[in-house]
Order: sequence, then structure tokens, then C-alpha cells
Amino acid sequence: MFIYYVDLAWRSIKKTPILSLLMVLAISVGIGITITTLNVYKMMVFNPAGDRTERLNAVQLWSQGVDSWDEFHSLVTYQDAMNLRKGAVAKAQAAMFRSGMAVQTDDPEVLPSLYGVRVTDGDFFSLFEVPFIFGNRWDKSVDNQSSYQVVIGKKLNQKLFGGDNSVGKTVYLNRKPYQVVGVIDDWSPQPKYYDPTSGAFSSAEQIYIPFSLAASEEFAVWGNMSGWKYERISKYGERLNSEKVWLQYWVDLPTSQDREAYKEYLTQYVEQQKQLGRFTDNKAAVDSSQLSDVDAWLEYNHVVPEDNKILVGLSVLFLSVCLVNILGLMLTKFLKRAPEVGVRRAIGASRAQIFSQYMVEVGVIGLLGGLLGLAWAWGALYGLSARFGVNEGLTQMSLSMWFITPAIAVATAMLAGLYPAWVVCRTKPSVYLKSQ
Repeated sequence: MFIYYVDLAWRSIKKTPILSLLMVLAISVGIGITITTLNVYKMMVFNPAGDRTERLNAVQLWSQGVDSWDEFHSLVTYQDAMNLRKGAVAKAQAAMFRSGMAVQTDDPEVLPSLYGVRVTDGDFFSLFEVPFIFGNRWDKSVDNQSSYQVVIGKKLNQKLFGGDNSVGKTVYLNRKPYQVVGVIDDWSPQPKYYDPTSGAFSSAEQIYIPFSLAASEEFAVWGNMSGWKYERISKYGERLNSEKVWLQYWVDLPTSQDREAYKEYLTQYVEQQKQLGRFTDNKAAVDSSQLSDVDAWLEYNHVVPEDNKILVGLSVLFLSVCLVNILGLMLTKFLKRAPEVGVRRAIGASRAQIFSQYMVEVGVIGLLGGLLGLAWAWGALYGLSARFGVNEGLTQMSLSMWFITPAIAVATAMLAGLYPAWVVCRTKPSVYLKSQ
């Protein structure tokens, strides 16, 4: 019976092509706009940390003085990072910041290129489960005794070494030789939760070098640097000893007991710093540190702006307007066929059969509108990426959207078609039989 109703629906659509096309277009435009905004929002709220969400924690310290910042800063100072690195409370920990360097090899045909660089500790790779295809991270000792070693990404390895195993080979960063110790596979979590301050939806770096080199090599900082008070900084060493915040610090705390132990460790650390004349605000030591898991971290850094939530709401309202227009068009279309329905009722068709027939027709129209809406949404996302420079991580069509969109379109169309189908199935056969 369903196949028969689908056949009747297709015949009806062909009988009124213009009216049917208007309904399909109305659905597709509403669906296209809604799915575009919903896809962007979905990509923003996605948490790529998975089951490690609660055990990964970003450290935040209330290191400012009186009458300065009103909330915890996302970043920490260099001296705090160095002090925390000496502690062994966390299972794994890593300080980090983003820099940039010119990259080249011994091959004269490979021209120097400027790349973003992640300056971090070796635990970074285990913290964030970075996959390797060749080699591994540098040895733990390198985090304390600096060595010119580097981990590169698969894309850079393809460009520099043709995709071969490059472990043991040399790359030059700002003309200094670094030995390749590992090559990571394609890895670029979206959003980039380990450092949303340098672009929550930018691509992951292709180069990773030891944090222990920062002081001696004086790496430039490609990211946010803030200070709660004025400090004259003319040398790199003055930056390291200042109250400027420019580093992120992550720790791995697998259990609630580990979290409580580390929180107590931070409280003791703050008390020590207060005795040394730092952390001069009146806030108590126990309240002067904060651990943010990945969910809290993404929310704290406003990875999903409030404007995006409003935009999703507005797109749903626009879809509602389209639904009202579809309702009017369907009512017009169905009432024109009332004489036909009257005859069918007279020869034995029940109201339920008439209602089912028209709801199937509405569903077919909704499906066609949903497929066209997918095309609109894909085109809009492509345009945002190609023509307006929106981050690719935000404009990739989520796989689930290819299934959700037709379902939303069909459901929307059937919701709009309930009243017209109900009206036409209540047609009295006697009215039209007498008119004949």
C-alpha cells in the first residue's frame, strides 16, 4: 500500500509542478539555512577529548595583584610553569606555547617555509594521545636537559622527505639543526582544545620542539601575552621572570583522588609564592588555583560564542516561517483535489486511507526539499570556507548531517501537512456527487 501511495504522490506532484516546486524550494531554503548554522554550532560544541575529558585538566592560577583581573586567566607565567614542572603529583604534565620558525633541509630544492611551532614538554603526546607513524617523542631527560630534537607532522614529512621514515634526519629551524625523533600521523582535533587561545579551529602544528629550549633559544611567542601590571621588558630574560602570562599548563589526573591531591599541591604552592611576595591579591590560597577539565575549559574560553546560539535559534524561527508558507501552499493544493477525494470516499475509501495518502505525498515533498536543502547547506559551507576564509574545521559537513537533514525535512513537511491532510480527508462525498 505504501508503494501505491508513493506512486500516487509522484503523479500528484507532476500534475501541479509549479506549486510542488514552490513547496520544495520553501522547505529546501529553510532546511539549508538551519542545517548550515546547526552544522557550525555542532562542530563548535564537539569535544574531541572523548573519555579523557575529565582526566585532562588545565591549570589556572590567581597570580595577579589587588584591583587587577576579575577572573582566572587562561594562561600562566613562565616562572609558575617552571615551578610546577618540578612537581611529580600529576601522572603527566606539559607546559606549552605557540611559536613560529623558518623550516628547511639539506635539500637545496626545498625552499625555506614559515611554520607554526608548538613548544612543549614530551608528555604533550601522551596527554593528548597524539598518534605516531614513525619514531616517538623525545626522551624524558630532554625536558630537563635541552636537546635539539623535533617531532614533525605527516604533511611536513611528506613535503620535506617524501613521506619516508625521517627519524634520525635533520631539519633546520631558523637555521639551527634539529634531529627528527618522531613523525605523527594526521592529527588536528577540532576544536583545538589544548590551546583555544591561539585559534580554537585552526589546524594543529606540524612541528613540536622541547620546552626546555625556550630560555636559551628565546623563541618568539605567537599567541596571547598579558600582564596585570606594567613591567618594562627589553630582554627575553626579563619576560621569563615577569608576571606576564603566556603559557598553558596541562596535567593528567585520572581519578578524583588525583585531582584532590593536585589541588592540595597547588594550594601549598600558592602559599609558598605568597610568602615570596607574589600572588598579592587578598584571595585565600585555597581559592587561588583552578583546575578546568576539557568541557569547562572550552566553555571558559568561549569556544562557542553566545552569538552562535542566537543564530541557531533565528534559523529555526526562519524554518518555522517556511513551515507556515508550506502549510498554505499544501492547503491550496489539497483543496483543489477535494472533488477527487469526494469520489474516492463515495466508492469506499476511508478517511484514514485518504489521510495516509496525503501524508505520504507530503513526506515525498519533504524528502525532495531536504535533499535540495543539503545541497544549499553544502554550498553555503563551501562558500564560507573558500570565499570568506572561515576556518575549515567549522565548515566541514558533519557526517551525521547527511542523515539528520532528510529526517528534519520530512518531519517538518509532515508537520506542516497535518492540517491540510486532515481538512481534505473530512470531505463529504455527497457535496461533490450532487454537483456532478
